[in-house]
Amino acid sequence: MTWNVNIGINPLSWMNDDLPSLGGETPLETALREGKEIGYEGFELGNKFPKDGPGLKAKLDAFGLRCVSGWYSGFLAEVAPGQTNADAVAAEMERCKEHMTKLQYNGVKVVVYGECAGTVQGQIDTPVSKRPQFGSEALWQGYAERLNAFGSHLLKTYGIKLAYHHHMGAYVESPADVDKLMALTDPASVFLLFDTGHAYFGGAADPVALLQKHVKRVVHVHCKDVRASVIAQARNERWSFLNGVINGTFTVPGDGSIDYRAALGTLKNAGYEGWLVVEAEQDPAVAPSYQYAKKGYDTLRALVNELA
Repeated sequence: MTWNVNIGINPLSWMNDDLPSLGGETPLETALREGKEIGYEGFELGNKFPKDGPGLKAKLDAFGLRCVSGWYSGFLAEVAPGQTNADAVAAEMERCKEHMTKLQYNGVKVVVYGECAGTVQGQIDTPVSKRPQFGSEALWQGYAERLNAFGSHLLKTYGIKLAYHHHMGAYVESPADVDKLMALTDPASVFLLFDTGHAYFGGAADPVALLQKHVKRVVHVHCKDVRASVIAQARNERWSFLNGVINGTFTVPGDGSIDYRAALGTLKNAGYEGWLVVEAEQDPAVAPSYQYAKKGYDTLRALVNELA
């Protein structure tokens, strides 16, 4: 038997878009060459990739790699004064065209939707505890309606599923937030990107339990391990998300506290057949890119082979 999943990686192991001081001098080609050598089948996108579909495909083809997906910064959580839900969705539909067309050209089936309205994830001096939150049921409901409409548009227009990324410092961070989002959104329009590291940091003492609850909605997985002691310190000292990254909150599978055998077993038993993406924001000067990318790949490959 086999388990039909693919193992990919995010270039964050080599270079960080939000913190260019972390690996900013590393050429994209170094990441692609080393990732391919390690065994990865594809890459998620970052700022150094070509911005057009044909250019992106040519770059990845040169290394025998596929485009896994790409982060899309969405702004549907907040509606401007005088703006209707329909207005907000229409603006998002227009704004996303270039990105979605690029993904579609490269055969991508899911887009990483990151909610960036009000987020503090990129503010190095703002604790994640200062993140935005919906103050009423009506605000939650309005957000769900906008996501449903936008997700439906992506499927109909581009054949791409909206994979919602719960994220530290944003509106949907905690297990309760994920539960609420999944309860209010349409399972046919809005899907879940499950990130093991953000689940733990967001308050899931057992990320696998949260995964089990929502696994039928999962269409994309970020495999990010955690250093539990550093996350405890981040919480106690009210660090920003980026200060947590600098100080090592995250690492690759096999180097932290998360039970990946249980997580992958849950995915396999549910029939998951998407990408498993190693994504671990770290300082490559402290966690050498090749060494850690290889550890993440070897950990996932061994478990996938075992489960298959």
